[in-house]
Parts: sequence; structure tokens; C-alpha cells
Amino acid sequence: MASGTAHHATGWAAGVIAAALVTRMGADGPWHLFAALAFVAGVAGGTAPDWLEVAWWSKKRRLWCTHRTITHWGIGWIALLVGSYRELGHQWWAAPAFGFACGGLIHLFADWPNPLGVPWIMRRHSLNWWRSGHCDLIVVAASWVAAWFFAVHGVPHSWSLEPLRRLV
Repeated sequence: MASGTAHHATGWAAGVIAAALVTRMGADGPWHLFAALAFVAGVAGGTAPDWLEVAWWSKKRRLWCTHRTITHWGIGWIALLVGSYRELGHQWWAAPAFGFACGGLIHLFADWPNPLGVPWIMRRHSLNWWRSGHCDLIVVAASWVAAWFFAVHGVPHSWSLEPLRRLV
């Protein structure tokens, strides 16, 4: 698990990625409002897998599910990303949902190198590269390199994402 600071920093990078892709898709809306919503949602999504575990409806605010279970499930975040991408430019909620999914996925990528891993499909998988809190600089730097890449280049033409629009 990356530190909370690393998750916040990678969430900001996810917001940049989401806003850049929403803009490149021409789904940024009037006055770039939807791009801004995608950015804000990306920042929030960067920490979402952790704060979604908290039972906000109870006084004690304990976890309602075990850490790194359902809120860290890769399939759910990927489904949200694909579904919202498919609706970009057609539904107002698609841009913030896309940003939120970008943030959630970047959170999972930051947790993946940890021995605890993340449940991508059925059970947890770990890259087992380092322990919690170590190498946060690598995770943050990699996320900001990705943000720079998507902001400058968008999606390369060789990565045809058009089939995602037909999914779901």
C-alpha cells in the first residue's frame, strides 16, 4: 500500500489524465465544465478505494468491509472506466465517472506492488516489489509521467479505444 500522501499525489495525476482524455474526446462540455468535473473526480478517486471502506452511516466510522476487498476490486473499477468512457459526449455524468474510475485505478496500481496486493479478478495478486510506504516516490513519479504523456499525446492512434464504446 502506498502512503496516503502518495495516493493523494497519484490522484491529482489521475485527475490530469482524466481531464486530458475527456478533452481529447471532445466531451469537455460547455466552458470545459465536464473536463473540470473529470479532474475533480479523478483527484477524489485517487483515495476512493480506502474511504469507500468506511461506514459513514455509523457513529464509530468503522470499516464496513475488510481492507483491500470489494472497494479495491479491479473488475469493478475497470467496468466503471469502460462504461463511462462509452458514454463520454452522450451523458453529463460520464466525465466525472470516468475521472473517478481513473483515480480508483491509479490507486490500485499504487497498491499492487505491495505484498498484500489487490484483487484484480477473483483473489489478490501482488507484484511483491516492496513493502507498504516504501518507494512512494517511484509510484508518484510514474503516475505523473503517465499524466504528462496523456496530457501531451492523448491516446496513441495505435491504441484504438473505439471498441470500448461498443462494449457494455
